[in-house]
Amino acid sequence: MTQEEVAAALNRITKLSADGSLVSAWETGRRRTGHRNRVGLSRLFGERPEVLFAHQDGEAASVLESSGTGVVLKVLTRWTDLMEAMVGVVAGAREQLVVTGSRSREKAYLTAIETVVAQYPGLVHYRVLYGPPRHRALTDHLVRLLELRDPRARRHGIKTLHIGIVEGPALERFFVASETQAVVPLPSLHGSDGFDCGVLLGREAAQGLVHHGREAAAGARPVETTETVRALPVRHN
Repeated sequence: MTQEEVAAALNRITKLSADGSLVSAWETGRRRTGHRNRVGLSRLFGERPEVLFAHQDGEAASVLESSGTGVVLKVLTRWTDLMEAMVGVVAGAREQLVVTGSRSREKAYLTAIETVVAQYPGLVHYRVLYGPPRHRALTDHLVRLLELRDPRARRHGIKTLHIGIVEGPALERFFVASETQAVVPLPSLHGSDGFDCGVLLGREAAQGLVHHGREAAAGARPVETTETVRALPVRHN
């Protein structure tokens, strides 16, 4: 089987979104295979996980693991720095943009996302909510995304807008990632209010988070019509 054939067969089992490049990264040990894909690959090949993934779980560390704190480009300790870095990640996205979390309401950040979605039709955007939007500004943003791009469209055979909501007990995750950089917001270092700090991460970590977001989107309930979005409950107006 080619790597693309493996990915296609695996996706039929897991309902996730692996591709040939990701299969290659698993084979070479550049990435560690997640639990659901491990189960799927074991089923696909009829082999035990400890055999299939020995090269990932042994002494050899992945590129990401061996780089350690080297994946951190900058620690962001001020709200203004955090917002500037998040907007920068969005503005630099050309191939993939993953945004997770249900708390976004900063106008400049949301506007930056809408701008790249409008300017780059081939950009694949994943927006993963963990529970309904916390603020009306996020609901309005999702509606604008749907006005800019139809999730049913298939540019060159690929769906380029994925909006979904993860329901149930899953912990909310906050990050924005492109194919080259990512920002992960952190709880405040200055008090108990919100998330106003974070870390700016380089390419290897960013690509791992893109994959994380794609898997989350694959398992999320689609919210891809303006009517469905507006029907979501909003905690704060």
